[in-house]
Amino acid sequence: MAVKPRDVFGNPETPAERRVDQMFAGNSVAADVPLDVQLAEPGRDYEVRAAFLMRRMADASDGGSRWAFWRRNAAPPVIRVVDSLITGTFDLRALDFPYLLEFVRCRFAAVPDIRQANVAGCQFDECWLPGLAARNLRSDNDVMLRGSIVDGGTVDLTDAHVAGSLILDDTELRNPGDRALHADRLSLDGAMLATRMRVEGEVRFPGMRSGGNINLSGAQLTNPDGFALNGNGIRVGGHLLCGRDPYTGDLFHSVGRVFLPSAQVASDLVLRAAVLEPATDPVTDPSSDDPFFDPVATLIADRCDINGNIVLDNGFLSTGTIRIINARIGGSLRLTGSTVDMSGGAEDFTEPRDTAHAKEQPGNYPDRALHLDGTEISGDFDLRRASLAGQTRLVEVSVHGSVLLDEAKLSNRGADVLEGRRFKIGGNLDCRHSTVFGSMLLQGASIGANLDLRASRFVAPGTYTHDHSPKPSVDIRSATIRRDFVCAADRSATPRLPFSAVGEIRLVHAEVGREVNFDGAQLGRDPAKVAINGFGLRTQQLRLTVDQSPRGRVDLRQARCAVLDDNAAFWAGGSGRMQLDDFRYDSLATPIEVNDDQRIVDRLRWLENAIGTYSPGPYDQCAAMLRANGNEEHATTVLIAKQRKRYRALADGYRVMGPGVLFWSWMQRAMVGYGYRPTRALVWLLACLALGTAWFALHPLSHEINADDHLNWNPVLYTLDLLVPIVDFGHKNRWQISGPSQWISVLLIAAGWILATTVAAGVTRMLRRNT
Repeated sequence: MAVKPRDVFGNPETPAERRVDQMFAGNSVAADVPLDVQLAEPGRDYEVRAAFLMRRMADASDGGSRWAFWRRNAAPPVIRVVDSLITGTFDLRALDFPYLLEFVRCRFAAVPDIRQANVAGCQFDECWLPGLAARNLRSDNDVMLRGSIVDGGTVDLTDAHVAGSLILDDTELRNPGDRALHADRLSLDGAMLATRMRVEGEVRFPGMRSGGNINLSGAQLTNPDGFALNGNGIRVGGHLLCGRDPYTGDLFHSVGRVFLPSAQVASDLVLRAAVLEPATDPVTDPSSDDPFFDPVATLIADRCDINGNIVLDNGFLSTGTIRIINARIGGSLRLTGSTVDMSGGAEDFTEPRDTAHAKEQPGNYPDRALHLDGTEISGDFDLRRASLAGQTRLVEVSVHGSVLLDEAKLSNRGADVLEGRRFKIGGNLDCRHSTVFGSMLLQGASIGANLDLRASRFVAPGTYTHDHSPKPSVDIRSATIRRDFVCAADRSATPRLPFSAVGEIRLVHAEVGREVNFDGAQLGRDPAKVAINGFGLRTQQLRLTVDQSPRGRVDLRQARCAVLDDNAAFWAGGSGRMQLDDFRYDSLATPIEVNDDQRIVDRLRWLENAIGTYSPGPYDQCAAMLRANGNEEHATTVLIAKQRKRYRALADGYRVMGPGVLFWSWMQRAMVGYGYRPTRALVWLLACLALGTAWFALHPLSHEINADDHLNWNPVLYTLDLLVPIVDFGHKNRWQISGPSQWISVLLIAAGWILATTVAAGVTRMLRRNT
């Protein structure tokens, strides 16, 4: 260590310098009155010239008073300066100084310069500094500024290496609008402890490596013009803690962006009960056409790799976007009881009392509440009892566990409140007893177990921008759900809590492994809109036992289910609101017994009221289901009802010939049940045979056409010859007919043709067995 001549520095000139001499002599002496470090001019009695102190330190390094140093067990020798105002520049730049520097209640008139220095340790306890220049510092032990105040300058630890920990507990760093802590690429073998730290300015440590925890619990970081915390690419060997301080209860509070992209955390990232506020001015997007940019984000953790959990629960509050895209989370993402409010405090998460008040409700919000596109979560995604005002965007997110939204309040009125296209969930998606203002979109999602929306309310769905048509309340088109999709009431609650949705429940081409359940649901609001769109749905059981008739259309075209469970309320509500073309089901949840005619009557009434205009498919499907379950008689009843509906539709189409069509329909129904009951024709034939025989027995025909061939008169054979077409029994053309018998013969011939042809058609159907 280069030293100036001894006489340059002279003898101690102040009481503080004499205390320094006593310290070097082996006696640690404090001032009678401790120094108030916040006083700009505490008095000459506290002054210690930096050059004087460095002279004594130089003497010590030459061995003059090495053994006078105070030792702490096996720790390196300590130079301890207490209650001093250090004037001049304390400069150890680029020096090897194998002692621990400890300053207690000291005030520095100039920025201490320990750049490129190699020291045993460096501590500033309850000191006041205008800054600290420690770039490329090498410390064999802790670097500490515990309880100190750094006012108007930067603590610069860029590229420093600390073999111990960086301790900033209760420290105040004041450098508004600039960097308060600059620690790019800082390397810590231990931890960074900064609990209850107060900062005005930017805390910046991108690329920092920490062997232990980074603990900012209870810290308050204020930099409204930019980054409150810039930790781009940091590596944390333990936890990254930015939550509530367990000892004092102080909350972590940041004003400005918490910037942690590409961070790697060996354990948990914790912001429990933290309060995050965005920067005053939104960030300007460098590519203005990027629709996925978040200008008012408070937490940015893109591409981060967290081996443990991300914990944002127990009263966590953010008034800006939480952005964690393309990240990997080894544990769970927890937002239980949290609030992310993009409304500026306007959102109260309540339903309006009436339509007039609905127009006064806030939303839709231009900024997202959560943005997690492309993130992989190995555990659960827990949002129970959370309140989110703004869109939750979960496109192509993968959750290996379950997604829990029970008792949550999600609001983005008139827009998408949750967008989860191609969302992959290994377990359940539970959203029970929740209130959702907006549309929940899960197109192409894959859910390993249940999608359970039991007892939730969906109001204020979004609208499409191109034509302003309404979006569905819940959209799971092309989704795959391995077990159940539940939009049912909670019958265990007192009073019973129904599921309700004012918009469409869209299940187009969805595949549900076990059950689609609308038990006790209240669906739709506008009869002109769609309440349920199940076009192409595939499931094992479809439960439509709703609480009240859907106030809207129901589309089940091309849907397939093994078991249909329905009730009268589902089918009531107005003609023509059901679309059932090619809707197929194999059985009913409660089978129709062979002798239970009333249920068939009721079901036919439901069908007629629901489908409006004639459509053969629903009747054919119902008949096929009954026939497959061995109920042939009731299947025939359904097919007869179908033909009756068909002829009514034909009569409506042929206005002039309508009465004739209806008469022909009545004739077929009465005589042979449209061919489905051919035994009726036999009865009618026998009746005609009896009546004709009786007439001709009372009015015999005595004049033969050809007297050469004598034939005995037989009224039975003559009547049978008239009734049966094509076949000739040799009586019809052998007798002269006149008077009323002539008209009776014509009627018998016509009846015979009608009955014979319908019997033939009925027998043909019976032989084919396909209708």
